[in-house]
Amino acid sequence: MKILRLLRFQELTYNQKEKRLAASIKLIVGSKPLNLSLYKLALKHVSVAKETKSGIKISNERLEYLGDAVLGTVVAEYLFMKFPYRDEGFLTETRSRIVNREALNAVGQKMGLPKLVEAEMEGKIPFSFKSLYGDMLEALIGAIYLDRGYGFCKKFIYKRLIIPYFDLDDIIKTTANFKSKIIEWSQKDNKEIDFVLKSVSGSQRFKEFVIELNIDGETVGEGKGPTKKKAEQEAARMACEKLQLVF
Repeated sequence: MKILRLLRFQELTYNQKEKRLAASIKLIVGSKPLNLSLYKLALKHVSVAKETKSGIKISNERLEYLGDAVLGTVVAEYLFMKFPYRDEGFLTETRSRIVNREALNAVGQKMGLPKLVEAEMEGKIPFSFKSLYGDMLEALIGAIYLDRGYGFCKKFIYKRLIIPYFDLDDIIKTTANFKSKIIEWSQKDNKEIDFVLKSVSGSQRFKEFVIELNIDGETVGEGKGPTKKKAEQEAARMACEKLQLVF
């Protein structure tokens, strides 16, 4: 009852923009926000963050960090309980398919974050950031965790993220460690492979690695990614497709 009274009191103080934001959060999260300021912060990208007198930019980066950790923990627990007889490698690979930036970015868009972000940022969306909605989804998870606690946040991730947006059977069927496959193939056929780092660009936070995969001195694949590991996987995937390797 105290929480309900508090919510009613808070809602009386909301302006029209805050009322729309609270209503949108309820649709996405499944419950009214207790602390709306956390969700405002979750939608504040560093590119539009204002700098304080002390030189600190108030953005969603800290919430993103927290949400990333919470999401990883919840997904790890979910897979651990769902697949009691699968090994660590399987669990790690399956989790990475769920929590990677590309997947989260797609989920964030399907959940309706673009409209929410556009309204909150007043159209000042930094389209150059490909993982914008994935980053904000993690920040949103961080906000939910602080606002409603771990139990509520865990249910949100289960019911409104994993179950509706991830087909685990399909993920398991298509999960492939392309780098391992290409290495295995090269060893069987006595091929010499080499992953070459061609370039690293971007800022300290938003880096892009470019990896070239050479087989017996010939370039057969090039991959790009936010980490060296992901760029290697992409280069290996392209090589596997070019060589028509069947898994």
